[in-house]
Amino acid sequence: MRRSIERTMELVRKEFRQLFRDRRMIAFMFGAPVLQLLLLGYAVSTDVRDTPMMVVDRDRTSVSRALIDAFSSSGRFVIVNGSNVNRALDRGDASVAMEIPAGFTRDLERGDASVQLLFDGTNSNQATVAKSYAERIAMSFGVARAGLTVRPPINLQSRAWFNPSLESRNYNVPGVTGVIVYFICLVLTAMAVVREREIGTLEQLMVSPLQPAELIAGKSIPVAIIGLFDVAIVSLLAVFYFGIPFRGSIVHLFAASLIYLLSGIGLGLLISTISKTQQEAFMATILVFMPSLLLSGFMFPIRSMPRFFQIVTLVNPVRHYMKIVRAIFLKGVGPSALWPEHVALLLIGSVVFVFAVSRFEKRLR
Repeated sequence: MRRSIERTMELVRKEFRQLFRDRRMIAFMFGAPVLQLLLLGYAVSTDVRDTPMMVVDRDRTSVSRALIDAFSSSGRFVIVNGSNVNRALDRGDASVAMEIPAGFTRDLERGDASVQLLFDGTNSNQATVAKSYAERIAMSFGVARAGLTVRPPINLQSRAWFNPSLESRNYNVPGVTGVIVYFICLVLTAMAVVREREIGTLEQLMVSPLQPAELIAGKSIPVAIIGLFDVAIVSLLAVFYFGIPFRGSIVHLFAASLIYLLSGIGLGLLISTISKTQQEAFMATILVFMPSLLLSGFMFPIRSMPRFFQIVTLVNPVRHYMKIVRAIFLKGVGPSALWPEHVALLLIGSVVFVFAVSRFEKRLR
């Protein structure tokens, strides 16, 4: 047993030396996660800001200008010049168009005013969010101008828990952790084994005293350590650079990440058994990674997917880790509230890892 541990640790040291000898690999392991977090943190957002809006003011009164100012001062819309609404929407010069009819001020004083809002529905998500903002601004302006003092029969007070500012970045950035760590583990594990096969050192390892289990452990442990280190880097950037609230337990985050790494490392080993070159391994990694990303709920809500694909997502480890990491960051919940996701991650990771190990051992023999 002692000799087995010593051989395994020696292989782990060899793997770390091999990884840190290549500067490009160092940049990939530690630079790429930072770059991806910065890009995705800024680019992936469902918030609507500075949406180009064309206004046709047929009333031309101080009240109609005040309504236009209410939209421009909200920070959600930017007023652009133009007179042809159809042309502006067709050419993409404006995403929203508002037409204020003649007599708007008079109708507002009577409590029966209306304006027309047109939205470019090419980007349905942007149109939906912009429509919500525009309706809220118009209704608030109407209530304020009409001087309503009668209390409504129902006093509705809404409050957003966990993400009071409703910033999409607070929701998206923690999810980036799962995307980055999963991709890093897939690539590192698959490439490490295939590289050994390409340069001919895998055969040397096979005839050495190393047992298959020791070889697998020696290849997996460094990737797991690097994966956890990347989790730490991304989490620190999320909290201290993007200002994402962290309300949960660090121990819980790393424990869930360790279970999550089983799937990434297992799939990486599985890819290494069907790839002969590093190019094949990288292409296979992309083929596995992209469906996992699309079916994780990171980019598209799972509930909006067809029923068949909703069922398929249940075997996707990225989906379960996304829910865990977002709940840890924003809600601060513990394992007792997330035990179904932990069990799912453990089952998926164990099955994938055991299957990959069995195939890997057969290839070694």
